[in-house]
Amino acid sequence: MNKENLLVLSFGANIGEREKNIERAYSLIEKNIGRMQKKSSFFETKPWGFESEDLFINSVACFSTKLDCKEVLRVIHLIEENLGRKRTDWAGYQSRTIDIDILFYNDLILESKDLTIPHPLLHKRDFVLLPLKEILPDFIHPVLKQRIGEIKLQ
Repeated sequence: MNKENLLVLSFGANIGEREKNIERAYSLIEKNIGRMQKKSSFFETKPWGFESEDLFINSVACFSTKLDCKEVLRVIHLIEENLGRKRTDWAGYQSRTIDIDILFYNDLILESKDLTIPHPLLHKRDFVLLPLKEILPDFIHPVLKQRIGEIKLQ
């Protein structure tokens, strides 16, 4: 029997009905990946890494899942596509209807071509760190070896 795993995801949207897009993503994740345990408030933030007049709504949520992390990534990409995200060959950041990133999967440390866990930039992004501190202040970052609540934005 597969054990339940802690999955922590970040969500961002700056096109269309931003909050509804994130809420739809929550619902699709619960239907296809696992049960939500906790979610943060919504935070409105400026785009990071590119210019746009469209502000983002961001949040972080925890789920329990029996899927492995590679399967979670595959399903997340399908959910993003279902919610109107258009992936392009362009490597830079751009506006989107939804963006879902895996922040943590238990205390796994993974570096592969397709996936790095924990998310390598989470401690450099206030739009991830602030909602993460709201719901998981005592979680220990497996690489930084610090409580989330103690991590300073770098």
